[in-house]
Amino acid sequence: AFAPREAITGDFLEGLSREAFRIAHDVSSYSFAALAKAALPLMQGRSGALVTLTYLGADRVVPGYNTMGLAKASLEASVRYLAASLGPKGIRVNAVSAGPIKTLAASGISGFGKILKYVEENSPLRRNVTTGDVGNVAAFLLSDLAAGVTGEITYVDGGFNTVVGAIPASGASG
Repeated sequence: AFAPREAITGDFLEGLSREAFRIAHDVSSYSFAALAKAALPLMQGRSGALVTLTYLGADRVVPGYNTMGLAKASLEASVRYLAASLGPKGIRVNAVSAGPIKTLAASGISGFGKILKYVEENSPLRRNVTTGDVGNVAAFLLSDLAAGVTGEITYVDGGFNTVVGAIPASGASG
């Protein structure tokens, strides 16, 4: 995932530009569909699975996520369309919507530490998820154990998405 800094800080409209919108969608959504198209010849005649990563900001307003929220919503729609297109060929397509995890990419999000704290305090499991949690779910979705699952967005966020409507602006400010 990627968007120019001005597109993921401050007010949504102030940071909105055609170029930032294009870049965010190209990197965060189109690239997955293009990868699926390129991989199709290699996957013909065998079962397979594709998994991508998304985020709650595709569904709900997350202060400062801005243009990335639009790009992730586009990615989630791509998952559904790809699942419908590739399913008859025996290829499953799903996404994992991970909760906030301390990563290099996350360090660019203003007030990320406050977001981590807010999610930990408000998720049913009262903890943040780890890269291992996300990896385990991705491994499941890629395995034959998930042979009947396609076109789904699987949340790995300690249940945060089920109990909280949106992260308040005060929880995400610098």
